[in-house]
Amino acid sequence: MKIRIASAGHAAFSVTMIALGVVVLLKGFTPIWTGVPKAMPARTVLATVTGIVSAACGAGLLIESARAAASRVLLAYLVLWFLAFRLALVVRDPGSSGNWWACGESAVMVGAAWVLVAWFPGAGGRDRLGILTGERGVRIGRTLYGLGLIPFGVAHFTFLERTVSLVPGWLPWHLGWAYATGAAFIAAGLAVLTGVLARPAAALVALQMGLFTLIVWVPSIMTGPNEEQWLEFVESCVLTVAGWVVADSWRGTPWLAVRNSERAADVENRGRAPTML
Repeated sequence: MKIRIASAGHAAFSVTMIALGVVVLLKGFTPIWTGVPKAMPARTVLATVTGIVSAACGAGLLIESARAAASRVLLAYLVLWFLAFRLALVVRDPGSSGNWWACGESAVMVGAAWVLVAWFPGAGGRDRLGILTGERGVRIGRTLYGLGLIPFGVAHFTFLERTVSLVPGWLPWHLGWAYATGAAFIAAGLAVLTGVLARPAAALVALQMGLFTLIVWVPSIMTGPNEEQWLEFVESCVLTVAGWVVADSWRGTPWLAVRNSERAADVENRGRAPTML
């Protein structure tokens, strides 16, 4: 069993998925794995299966001989989760930005998983999944990630009071920070979708989510958190590492590349994983 890491983001994502799976097995559904109706039959069984899938896929992503299969199973499970438990929310109430946030959360996770699928070809370097892998697979993952970021930004404005309340007291201009971070999510999503300055946008928005975790949620859980704060901390960690994976997909692309330059670099790399660490 040989452990091989494609990037720091890949390692962080894998370990986080293992931890998330353990939390689901111990506590039940958590952020990312939410939306299951309480009246659904065999709900507890589904939670157990979900925890096992999350932990097993996270571990499999670290093992060279298993990572191709693990990335595909995780992607399939995330897509099914989105279709079964997230898309229905928007269909039921398309005017709710909270429902769009939930869909954005799933889109970010699916995007990261898709990048990993594209990085890790099947046995012998061959892959029968066609457009799901290689250069086009990376593009699909990035597109889903960019689409997922936009509802995050919109929610900063529609839930403005909540956003302002999360800004640490030692920072000035609470309202300004709420507006700035919301706008940053939207701008980063558009940059990723268009390919214009996509690499710095993806890196900076992942950094923003990481700083939010450190500045807002780490102090909260260190001072006796309630259940909601724990769940928010877990969600923030998972979304941060998902963003890290997508940001790593631009390694080798010039930082200030616009769309045409990015395409040229992608053609050269052919969707390969970053140099192994």
